[in-house]
Amino acid sequence: MNILIVYAHPEPKSFNGALKDLAISELTALGHHVKVSDLYEMNFKAVADSNDFINRENNDFLKYAVEQKNAVKTNSFSKDIQEEQEKLVWADFVIFQFPLWWYSVPAILKGWFDRVFASGFVYARDMRYDTGGLKGRKAMLSITTGSPKEAYTPYGMDGDINEKILYHINHGMLYFAGLDPVEPFIAWTPSHDEEGRKSYLEEYKRRLHHLLEIPTIPYHPHSHYDENHQLKSEYR
Repeated sequence: MNILIVYAHPEPKSFNGALKDLAISELTALGHHVKVSDLYEMNFKAVADSNDFINRENNDFLKYAVEQKNAVKTNSFSKDIQEEQEKLVWADFVIFQFPLWWYSVPAILKGWFDRVFASGFVYARDMRYDTGGLKGRKAMLSITTGSPKEAYTPYGMDGDINEKILYHINHGMLYFAGLDPVEPFIAWTPSHDEEGRKSYLEEYKRRLHHLLEIPTIPYHPHSHYDENHQLKSEYR
């Protein structure tokens, strides 16, 4: 497969860095083609603004989504956005490697989504979720946490990891864009336990050898909703 790793951590020697490096070495050894977007190393611009477009449809008033659509049609995104979009088109499988910060992705990765997951490229009025622009590809979150697993249970202090913490990423970003999210890889509090880190690396290695066997997260397709964006009664 063609595999893109989008990596967001400021310290190369971090455990997130170790997971990223392991993925590169293992996937390459397995014969996959791997590309990496190391956002901090790239000094990727996180702020969406008018500089994201070489040619503007309206130079007097910035409607960001409108300019995104125009840039798709006229091939006029800034070079950094264009390169990331080309990687996504190339990829069969995308791995997002990052620490869970404030119940979400680091700011630099959020900016990547804001700028790269453009209107007209990954979504439009009738192009979202299972019909999104990146359909036919899979994606996986590989994350680290600062709190233990017990905190992220349905009755845990931090809320259920899948339904409350990662849902807005897996469903609202990845699936919305057409990607099929698979079950995430989670290293719980790896900074607290050296033996635990070794165990997680072995566990991740096993997962990397069976990427296509990881179950996808079951989300409803666009057709299961009515004109008011409500789930039809037969699917409830």
